Amino acid sequence: MSTQQQNEQQQDSTKEQISLSINTGTPDKLYKKVEVEIKGNDSAVLKSYGTFATMAANHLKINIGRNTAPRKAIHERWTVLKSAHVHKKHRVQYEIRTYYRYLDFLKLTGSTADTFLEYLQRNLPEGVAMKVTKVEMEKLPKSIAAMGNT
Repeated sequence: MSTQQQNEQQQDSTKEQISLSINTGTPDKLYKKVEVEIKGNDSAVLKSYGTFATMAANHLKINIGRNTAPRKAIHERWTVLKSAHVHKKHRVQYEIRTYYRYLDFLKLTGSTADTFLEYLQRNLPEGVAMKVTKVEMEKLPKSIAAMGNT
């Protein structure tokens, strides 16, 4: 065989491999809602991050549900002795305030949700934690769908 024929065969085989890798045959997941819970020690940082997330969603044309925060923070207080072994009257109090914000994004595909959540996570400010809950849409089982038709 000539080198030109070998090159053509290699190109044909790579085209087949590319087309096989693109068509995986599995449908993309659909999410009814993606709930994002962010918590941190500063309410102003959470508020600005909430506006950042909604602006990013608007640019990507993602439906936005809620962007809310509870009125009060969660307070945790500890009272500790100043000295390790003596002087029970001398104590110190420590307090941590944790603020929360809840964001909902509606009607997303799996690839869009993964890309958007990765973008949000990469731009997460210091001292802020993020928890994501996805509500997936699924088809009704055939047994239940058959009962609705009769």
